[in-house]
Amino acid sequence: MQLTKEHFEPISVDLRQAEEIKRPSLSFWADVWRRLKMNKVAMASLIFILLLVACAIFIPIFSSHDYYTTNLAGKNKPPSAEHWFGTDDLGRDVFVRVWYGARISLEVGFAAALIDLIIGMIWGGIAGFYGGKVDEIMMRIADILYAIPYLLVVILLMVVMEQGVVTIIIALTITGWIGMARIVRGQILQLKAQEFVLAARSLGADNNRLIFKHLIPNALGPIIVTLSLTVPTAIFTESFLSFIGLGVSAPVASWGTMSAEGLAAMKYYPWRLMFPAIFISVTMLAFNLFGDGLRDAVDPRLRK
Repeated sequence: MQLTKEHFEPISVDLRQAEEIKRPSLSFWADVWRRLKMNKVAMASLIFILLLVACAIFIPIFSSHDYYTTNLAGKNKPPSAEHWFGTDDLGRDVFVRVWYGARISLEVGFAAALIDLIIGMIWGGIAGFYGGKVDEIMMRIADILYAIPYLLVVILLMVVMEQGVVTIIIALTITGWIGMARIVRGQILQLKAQEFVLAARSLGADNNRLIFKHLIPNALGPIIVTLSLTVPTAIFTESFLSFIGLGVSAPVASWGTMSAEGLAAMKYYPWRLMFPAIFISVTMLAFNLFGDGLRDAVDPRLRK
């Protein structure tokens, strides 16, 4: 056979395809983190949340002021070098009280989300895995609890229990886990017929191992996204309850109680309402933007 010029022409290679061939396959969570880092809004929100947590922990500890000591001679002072956010009607430093309120709100938000996660995974995992009458009974119980007016539950708890953070967390989690349970149940129903579950069962895995070692770990993507969006809801609810007088009581500082106190003096001392309201809004925005970014990173349809 006679060789021609065409036999010696270089073969064109798509460099992007070559890079994809060379690139080692990433694990699911490594790929989620890679795509999350590409989302600048979500990463900025995550950095803000981490800074918020750090400031809520350390500023009330190392500040020269505290959240409860009154000083009537220095009441209602505007923001200054001594009091960055001004003082309230009892002369207490608003800056320290805002960060102590952040500590209360974050404590309630994370605790409620964690309890919702635990109860929701157990309830939804069992209901989705066993199906049939077990699923029907468990989810009807969840529907009945979900139908109870939330504010009525809170008021009843406040009547029989002492006002405080623990009571708020209990009120948030009595029905708050139902949304998580529904997410987990839906994921389990999709996964339990997959080949890896049948393989694990053929190797002798019992039902508990199948649920908690195989099914739930493979459903962690939507679960974590739901968890990240549960925290701002709990923070807002705590602020709302404190605002209407059903949350934490004085002298404990909370964004809700500070907003309620500042509302009455908004005309003459606007900083007393402005700062806690800004922190509530920005914190909820940061958690929601981070949750949206995490949802996009976890979504397998967006993997590249």
